[in-house]
Amino acid sequence: MLFMKGTPSEIKCKFSRELVTILKTADIGFGSFDILSDEDIRQGLKKFSSWPTYPQLYVKGELIGGIDIIKEMLAEGDLKEALGILDEKKVLENRLRQLINDAEVMLFMKGTPEEPQ
Repeated sequence: MLFMKGTPSEIKCKFSRELVTILKTADIGFGSFDILSDEDIRQGLKKFSSWPTYPQLYVKGELIGGIDIIKEMLAEGDLKEALGILDEKKVLENRLRQLINDAEVMLFMKGTPEEPQ
């Protein structure tokens, strides 16, 4: 969830614009909330998060930070991985690799050796 000034289609802040561009370029889906539309949320979120500026990006309910933090994560490598966003295809590939390497010879079959299907 991105708390920003404006909406992704009508951005009202250069930092929000930059963060939206980064997320879209990385093909990261996100929801957004225009903090300019609700002063209580705008002020309350600053206290809640102990983060005084916007935009603020949350992943799985946890504050990640603002534009500077996201730019650092982007510079350090894979942004999705840094944000803890799992690529389901990679997760499956890793599971398969682990299974394949569990034994010198690995047979995938229906059933068990004792009860083949």
